[in-house]
Amino acid sequence: MSDYLVKALGYEGTVRAYAIRSSGMVQEAARRHGSSRTVTAALGRALSAGTMMGAMLKGDEKITIKIEGNGPASPIIIDANAKGEARGYVSNPKVDPERKASGKLNVSAAVGEKGSLSVVKDLGLKENFTGSVPLVSGELAEDFTYYFATSEQTPSSVALGVIIDKGEVVASAGGFILQMMPGVTDETIDAIEKILKDIPPISTLIREGLTPEEVLYRLLGKENVQILDTMEVAFKCRCSKERIAQAIIGLGVKEIKVMIEEDAGAETHCNFCNERYIFTKEELEDLLKSTDKE
Repeated sequence: MSDYLVKALGYEGTVRAYAIRSSGMVQEAARRHGSSRTVTAALGRALSAGTMMGAMLKGDEKITIKIEGNGPASPIIIDANAKGEARGYVSNPKVDPERKASGKLNVSAAVGEKGSLSVVKDLGLKENFTGSVPLVSGELAEDFTYYFATSEQTPSSVALGVIIDKGEVVASAGGFILQMMPGVTDETIDAIEKILKDIPPISTLIREGLTPEEVLYRLLGKENVQILDTMEVAFKCRCSKERIAQAIIGLGVKEIKVMIEEDAGAETHCNFCNERYIFTKEELEDLLKSTDKE
């Protein structure tokens, strides 16, 4: 099944809702970074949240999320846009703390329970919108919930989850965000809180085959949900050899000559997708010629 997210309104527009199935994109992130099970869970939760937050934007707007805890996997960086495309990386993808007593992956031990969650929104204005809050648990869903309530003054409920099977295969990944809008009644809030208390983890619902729409129906009641849009989502990086070449040109003649004369070439890689780019001596000489023309 392909990954996608759903945007919806509930209870006559007084609840804004997003739900995502992100199993494939999380698996792709894990493959690219060779991450441990625990780090895959942490990165997957952050990717799901970032993708849904990107879907809250419009046009060419973008969002960057930085989760900087005191755990060995931090920081975690997520880039997402309004088109359902997201990418992300962690500083140390191989760490794998011991599981909790319950047997669950110990995400907070990898991320850290102290630190900050920062969000930068590029809305195409002169200055970007920036918000930052302290981490409250390191489990990430609670941290994003706190971010929305504190930084954006929007009471929200965020659920994020990843299940990993044997062979390091991502069996399911997904999440939802429910946001209380002006005019929401106490009765609606009470009804939602009661369901949230009893509903299984989002990763379990996705593994059982529920679609993002069906997740929202479980949360809000089908009769109360108005689906606004569906959007395919994917792990996608914007890097390319052409972009790297332009970056090398930007270094200037002196630096390029050093690469040619001392290193006889250059190699670099993208942190987000772990793709490696190699430039031969001849390719660097061609870039040097283009620099001279400028």
